[in-house]
Amino acid sequence: MTLPRSRFDYEAPVPNAGELGVVHFIAIGGAGMSGVARVMLAQGITVTGSDARDSAVVTALAEAGAQVWIGHAAAHVDGADTIVISSAIREDNAELAAGRQRGLRVLHRSQALVATMAGASCRIAVAGANGKTTTTALFAHVLTALGQDPSFVVGGELIGEDLSVGGNARSGAGPHYLVEADESDGSFLVYRPHVAIVTSVQPDHLDYYGSAEVVAEAYRAFVSTIAAAGVLVVCLDDPGAADLGEWARAQGLRVVSYGTDPAADVCITQFTSAGLCSSATVRFGTTDYPLELPLPGDYNVRNAAAVVAAGAVGLGLEPREVMRALREFRGVRRRFEHQGTVRGVDVVDDYAHNPAKVAAVVSTGRRIADERGARFVAVFQPHLYSRTRQFAAGFGAALSAADVVRVLDVYAAREDPVPGVSGALVADAVQSVAPDKDVRFTPDPQELLDDLAAWVAPGDLVCFIGAGDVNDLGPVLIRRLAATGMAPG
Repeated sequence: MTLPRSRFDYEAPVPNAGELGVVHFIAIGGAGMSGVARVMLAQGITVTGSDARDSAVVTALAEAGAQVWIGHAAAHVDGADTIVISSAIREDNAELAAGRQRGLRVLHRSQALVATMAGASCRIAVAGANGKTTTTALFAHVLTALGQDPSFVVGGELIGEDLSVGGNARSGAGPHYLVEADESDGSFLVYRPHVAIVTSVQPDHLDYYGSAEVVAEAYRAFVSTIAAAGVLVVCLDDPGAADLGEWARAQGLRVVSYGTDPAADVCITQFTSAGLCSSATVRFGTTDYPLELPLPGDYNVRNAAAVVAAGAVGLGLEPREVMRALREFRGVRRRFEHQGTVRGVDVVDDYAHNPAKVAAVVSTGRRIADERGARFVAVFQPHLYSRTRQFAAGFGAALSAADVVRVLDVYAAREDPVPGVSGALVADAVQSVAPDKDVRFTPDPQELLDDLAAWVAPGDLVCFIGAGDVNDLGPVLIRRLAATGMAPG
């Protein structure tokens, strides 16, 4: 069994950022790309970029010193020495094609990120099918709050943080450089961390890997890149991560586990949740520590426990100080983010886009709605045709716990349409699991908003779920309800 071939050589040496010259980012407004661009700007590197559409992120990058164009054209790479792309950028992109023709250096986003890490003596990478963005953000917040002055790049914007670079990145003077390591295209093999967290190992991104077995092999390859004296932190509650930990231990690597399993090195007990907050007791060694987290869901308590484990064992931080910092965390954009309350209706948004993530979000929403004796309304936008085709049944099962389900059409992202694959597959899957469920496939977003605005009532919790542009709909619904001048329902 071998890993898929990539157009990038993740084992090749990467120049230091100062050797890259003028760096041009194609699709600079993306969650991952913008963070790397922000760090490069903070390091004094000349950055240019382009994006298909304007956004607040693009505006912020321009204000930080980047020259950014809206739209793609070959002339945009004039003067560039290095081009940075993600796997979503196709070879026929006008700027990439021009760069190739001119012989410019082309780096994957992850390689460009590594180029900025030259001054860090401790690299920390967070990987996993579920929870890696929130776990990375929690860790970034803790290190910042404890005065460690870290550098980091996260695939989501931290809420309420005083950052020197931007909401998803920081360029610090401390020894620690923390990154969210994306497994979707194999690029997590480039970081070579000293401390690594793996939250979960599950069959996702099969459009790239092809099978669950190859996914597991990719995680073993990632673990093999950890420094010889490094530490791997794994979630014992996830079978794939637990198996990975056993494999790594057999290779002679130091492994630390966390979770609700009594055998975990950092063990979670007495979990409780109320509204948008959670609490638990976390046992490390022979000491029990109280954990209070301003985030809902047992999965977020696990994410926090991962930070405790990696911070205490990998970095030597005092667990009680880590717990104190975690209490002040404000959250991450698009991770059960509360977008607003209008006329008694709460609207939240979440980036969940695989069945396990969606199930966790729905479970949390279900609990909160039950606490208030109201309905939980799930609006789901499938992400990628390949994922929708492969996991429609899993999405159906995950969504079936909601009181009301509305399904938009597939957000294509980097893929071309696939005949016969649409959001209807997910809606049908929900109906097959729960025949009496109020579920509807509504491909037109405006029709969906008309539908919701007509019947949502005080106390309802409406959650927009997906990795596409579904998050744009929540604020629109809030404005519509506010404009009615009376309580909906």
